[in-house]
Amino acid sequence: MSTPDEIERAFRGARQRGVAGVNVLSSAFLFSQRGRIIRLAAEQTLPTIYQWPETAEEGGLIAHGPSLHGAFRQVTTLVVKILQGRRPGDIPVEQPTKFALYLNLKTAHALNLVVPSLMLLRADKTIE
Repeated sequence: MSTPDEIERAFRGARQRGVAGVNVLSSAFLFSQRGRIIRLAAEQTLPTIYQWPETAEEGGLIAHGPSLHGAFRQVTTLVVKILQGRRPGDIPVEQPTKFALYLNLKTAHALNLVVPSLMLLRADKTIE
C-alpha cells in the first residue's frame, strides 16, 4: 500500500476476503498512517499486530519489536559520532538488541478476543 486510499480499501475489503488478522510491517509510510490503520482495524474488527511497541499504547492490539524511542536514541548516537568527526563508513551498523511485546487489553476486549494466559505472562507491558 502506498496511499491512504489503498489502506482504506484494503481494510474495508479484508473481511470479505477472509482475512483473519493483519501484520503491519515497518515502513515510514505505514508508520505515518498508524492512526488511520488503528481506526480501520477497530472498525473492521481485525486483530492487528504492529512493529513498534508504542503503537499498542496508541490503541493497536499487539506490538512486538524494538522501542521506537530506543531507535531514535540509537540514531542520535550515530549523528553525534559523525558530528565529532567520524566517517559514516567507519561506524559499524548496529541492530536493536532489545525487543518488547505490548498488549492492549482494552482493544482485545473491544474485538471480543480472549488473550491466552501465557501471552499475558510473556508481555512486557499490558495496556488496560
